[in-house]
Amino acid sequence: MSRNQDSRGKGKTSGRGNANSKNKSFARGNAPYKKKAKPNATSNSDEIRLNKYVANSGMCSRREADENIAIGLVSVNGKVVTEMGYKVKRTDEVRFDGQRITPEAKVYILLNKPKGFATTTAEGKGRTVMDLVANATNANIKPIGRLGRNSLGLLLFTNDDKVVQKFTNSKNGVARLFQVELDKNLKYEDLKKIKEGFKVEGKLISVDDISYIEGEPKNRIGLKIKNTGNTILRTIFDAFNYDIVKIDCVAIGHLTKKDIPRGHWKHLTEQEINTLKML
Repeated sequence: MSRNQDSRGKGKTSGRGNANSKNKSFARGNAPYKKKAKPNATSNSDEIRLNKYVANSGMCSRREADENIAIGLVSVNGKVVTEMGYKVKRTDEVRFDGQRITPEAKVYILLNKPKGFATTTAEGKGRTVMDLVANATNANIKPIGRLGRNSLGLLLFTNDDKVVQKFTNSKNGVARLFQVELDKNLKYEDLKKIKEGFKVEGKLISVDDISYIEGEPKNRIGLKIKNTGNTILRTIFDAFNYDIVKIDCVAIGHLTKKDIPRGHWKHLTEQEINTLKML
């Protein structure tokens, strides 16, 4: 898919954004001497030095990783490792000060989702949002929250577990702003009840804010909520006998659709990432 944003986080349209590696070559006879491997030697190309693994996770520099390993802050598969030069497999469970880490750099991608794409990482579901960000990164990213197949708007992808946890905390999470179009005008008394909070089957339903959209018909509503799904929106309006015609997520915290056409994505800038973590 050609509709991509700059994989370096500048927000410009680009191709795949993968840097080409450069291999140094040597003239014949000038190549450095390499000791031949024994015939029965095996390759461990899937292994990585523990200090590099920790540094690649973004927890600290490689030099600091050596220091942290030495004082026993790093464990592999449940056992503390203090050996310098220790190698691990990418499938090993590595923890830094109790927190599980991966050797992938943290990636944050913001997609402006069009209609017709399911928010899932599962295969066999037709067109999914993963198809739209397939060329964005090689990291194992996943969408935070859900937008229905026919819903529009912003969807954030990341491999940062801390950010995912921030979003999934319904009380202290990150608010999303939706523009919702209903099949009929929303009565003011219903808007007031939704704003104050109400119960459905004994469960309290609350929103951060709800209002009419200035200059628009009364069936177009702005609604801010921390819940990560959009099923809650249908629950809210079903309770007052309204059908939803359209759902569009126009903001996630401080992040907006600015400079992201429908169906395109961008990597968050360092400033956007830092602000996101502080919310």
